[in-house]
Amino acid sequence: MTIAERLPERAARRCHSPLNTLHATVYFGPEIHKELGPLGITDPRAVNLAARSAALGPVGAGPVTATFYNYKHETIAKHIPGVWELASPADVVAARLRAAEATLHRLLGEETTASPELAEAARLALRATEACSRGGRPLYAAHADLPVPKAPLQVLWYAATLLREHRGDGHVMALVRAGLDPVEALVSHSATGRGMSREWIMKTRGWSEAELDAAHARLRERGLLDAGGKLTEAGTALREEVEAETDRLDLAPYEHLGAEGVARLTELAGAFATAAATAGAFPADLLGAA
Repeated sequence: MTIAERLPERAARRCHSPLNTLHATVYFGPEIHKELGPLGITDPRAVNLAARSAALGPVGAGPVTATFYNYKHETIAKHIPGVWELASPADVVAARLRAAEATLHRLLGEETTASPELAEAARLALRATEACSRGGRPLYAAHADLPVPKAPLQVLWYAATLLREHRGDGHVMALVRAGLDPVEALVSHSATGRGMSREWIMKTRGWSEAELDAAHARLRERGLLDAGGKLTEAGTALREEVEAETDRLDLAPYEHLGAEGVARLTELAGAFATAAATAGAFPADLLGAA
């Protein structure tokens, strides 16, 4: 029996989705800015880049561009490695964990964050990470070298982060294999209805209107987008191939957790993610067409 046959179809993807939502809350709340501001990191793009790349150590722009994949290199180079002259990566890692805890406390409330259900989700998510692999996954591997925190809320966010970066590294492999460059990956993802809007892509990833329009043109030439910017049948199939390949590369932690554990973690994390979103974790205009 294969790994794919041991879990319900797309079970890993369904479990990962709310965990990724919980991880991402830290990048949209005021807490991360309150934590990094005193370290001298105040530019919004610098805050985002430093917070997510700090686990890699004081690296230059190249490794960050490679691991983040869909950010414009020139945008990254404006802040990396210069940001490490303001604060050490270790200080940024610690600040991000404090910000993540404070963000989730604000969004979920004291009763939920202190609940046995949250502690259970933290245990399940951490157990899943035991089967993650470092090979070919640089961003995951860097985070896996960080110490495991003690408090359940911190553990849940830490484990969600490991699972997110593990899947993300595999997703980059799938995008490269599909022949989708960084801008094409963003535009085609937005065309599925689950990606960032054009405004947020420009704001956070650094691409210009002209670069996004050029990506649209390339995707139309490949028959992946129609004239209105919607995915064609071929485009839909390619995006699903990317997700299916990402699922395949990301099955191990969820197979390790087992079908019952995956179902329970999906239920718990799903409830927490819904509560966070309802509490205003993300901007209303975050998702949309690119």
